[in-house]
Amino acid sequence: MKRSYLLIVVLLALGLLLVACSTPSQPAPAPATTPVECPECPDCPPAEPCPECAPCSEPEPCPEAEPCPEPDLSAVPFAEAWLASGHADAEAEAFAHWNEDDPAVVPANCAKCHSEGGYLDFLGEDGSEPGVVNEDHPVGSTVTCVACHNQSTIHKDSVVFPSGAEITGLGDEARCMECHQGRESTVSVNTAIEEAGLTEDVDTVSEELGFKNVHYYPAAATQYGTLAQGGYEYDGKAYDAKFFHVEDYNTCDSCHSSHTLEIKLAECQACHTDVESVEDFAMVRMEGSEADYDGDGNVEEGVMEEIQGLQEMLSPAIQAYATEVIGTPIVYTPTGYPYFFIDTDGDGEASQEEANYGNKYNAWSPRLLKAAYNYQLSQKDPGEFAHNGKYVIQLLYDSIDDLNQAIAEPVDLSAAARIDPGHFAGSEEAFRHWDEDGEVSASCSKCHTADGLPIFLDQGVNLSLEPSNGFNCTTCHENLDDYARYEVTEVEFPSGAVLSMADADSNLCINCHQGRAWTGTLDKATEGLPPDAVPENNLRFSNVHYFAAGATLFGDEAKGAYQYPDLEYLGKFGHVEGFQDCTDCHSTHELEVKTDSCFTCHVDVEDVADIRGPASVADYDGDGDVDEGIVGEIGTMADKLYEAMQLYSAEVVGAPIVYESHSYPYFFNDTSGDGVADPDEAIYPNAYSSWTPNLLKAAYNYQYVQKDPGAFAHNGKYVIQVLYDSLANLGEQVAVEMTGMVRP
Repeated sequence: MKRSYLLIVVLLALGLLLVACSTPSQPAPAPATTPVECPECPDCPPAEPCPECAPCSEPEPCPEAEPCPEPDLSAVPFAEAWLASGHADAEAEAFAHWNEDDPAVVPANCAKCHSEGGYLDFLGEDGSEPGVVNEDHPVGSTVTCVACHNQSTIHKDSVVFPSGAEITGLGDEARCMECHQGRESTVSVNTAIEEAGLTEDVDTVSEELGFKNVHYYPAAATQYGTLAQGGYEYDGKAYDAKFFHVEDYNTCDSCHSSHTLEIKLAECQACHTDVESVEDFAMVRMEGSEADYDGDGNVEEGVMEEIQGLQEMLSPAIQAYATEVIGTPIVYTPTGYPYFFIDTDGDGEASQEEANYGNKYNAWSPRLLKAAYNYQLSQKDPGEFAHNGKYVIQLLYDSIDDLNQAIAEPVDLSAAARIDPGHFAGSEEAFRHWDEDGEVSASCSKCHTADGLPIFLDQGVNLSLEPSNGFNCTTCHENLDDYARYEVTEVEFPSGAVLSMADADSNLCINCHQGRAWTGTLDKATEGLPPDAVPENNLRFSNVHYFAAGATLFGDEAKGAYQYPDLEYLGKFGHVEGFQDCTDCHSTHELEVKTDSCFTCHVDVEDVADIRGPASVADYDGDGDVDEGIVGEIGTMADKLYEAMQLYSAEVVGAPIVYESHSYPYFFNDTSGDGVADPDEAIYPNAYSSWTPNLLKAAYNYQYVQKDPGAFAHNGKYVIQVLYDSLANLGEQVAVEMTGMVRP
């Protein structure tokens, strides 16, 4: 035992020496003890080196050397902290699991993270091929200083996850992430299903399928979300990427002590003032976590409680599926490998007799495997709520939703939420569109990254930035001490108009919610061209972009829609005192309309879309219904405009057009001539290109209305004006029914 202890000291010293080599400003500490040899004397065999020994004397027989003393660790930095950590606990299951095996070795496929030699082997520090563990390794070691402090780890800054995804630019935390990444992924689960030949037969049991275990503490896989694909991600679903906490607290070693592994509680308490212990963090939820994820009606509980709520919904769904569809009841325990067992007595609980390897669950179908994998991941990362709680929530929600397709009594998800409100919905296209590119272009970063707007406000420029997982607090808040927001007094629109809301906070909103084109964009593109002929150099569709609420609100002042020459248009819409700005009508973080405030005055409606004020009593769309709300008036006119565009494109242009709101660039050739955007039509290579100036202007206004779903409230009459004028303009060439319509 003492020899082992001495070996640890030597390794500690070696680790410190290597660190010193990498940081010249910090000289290596002197060793705790200096080995000396016994002095020579006649007839004495050579003595083993040890820190000190008794001198020999003649003619007495040479006495035995004194035993080596306990090593003095006082001169080794962080030694005491390390000794108290899980990384130093040689008796823990993580290091002692193989002690009784024959032979007693840590297998090569486990050694990287469960032995010092295995990690050094993986790094290539032993002279072997790096990136792979080449052999089994002896039992009895732990994660020592030299495992993390050596020539390879000094320069290590990337990690390859089980999915094959490589995350680069990590720095010191790459040492942690090499082991805390799990051992399975979406890719390996899909591979197992493919090899069993069940890609399409998701409810068929195969003996070739077995449970895929993500393994313990896959914190890095959780944190990096869809970038690492550590959970099972269902086809057709989008998932959150790396979770961003706050500046300076986004890495393993910024939140955990590198040596004790403990959370830096005192530093966390600077912001989380109501947290008294590490356990209290499970009760925390950030401002961007406003949704009721588990649907229990409580949006004050911690994110971990939301996760637990979904776990409690997924577990019975797994059991119901196994019983109803597979015919073999299943039961789970987090403490017994391989975790899922046959529920032989059907009571839904894992008894001691059931939770043994010989009774492991053996009737896996692809659908069951996917859900069980995600359930296990949610159990094996106890810090998931802090690492990336929303990613885990998405995995659990989707697993329940998938099982619901097959069980007799689906779990009610109607009150549950899979994602956050728009600004914090990191899984959605607005933030994930650039993942394959690796950066968000300068033309998009202001509104589609967390740091783009602050950079623009501070420097007046847009830069290419890395994709982010939605907005952060610091996107709108200048500091996190008092959460003061950036002071924005005026905003420039695409038209060049410099405008301002009465409320400075709302100016933050209209920096992005202003659209990206205006009347002048189309006038410039079509200048000098015959209005009803396709030009030799084809025109391209001009897209206003999404949610141009600010442009709609300001009407003629911003000219966000296409305004036809020689016609007058309404300016900024004025509602009533106290409801003039973005934050008057929308909640700041949830973004939802403050319907309770609306219904204080509009007492006869149940939905904001049904509202039409006393100044909007005309039958604008001419359908005889003056009770449908302004949104109904706009809807009818927009539908008629689309019909007119299709008629115009067929009769005047000779190239039928079709629209699909979810596929860029939205307008396509109607190759089948059925007036519907079929899947094989709504693709970029089939983008509509037979634009005449008049068709282009009408299509721009049609898209404008589609992309501001709140236009009826932002400035409904302005929108009706541009729809009316678009219809009238096309009506000069094709038959357009406008009888009874009224232009505000």
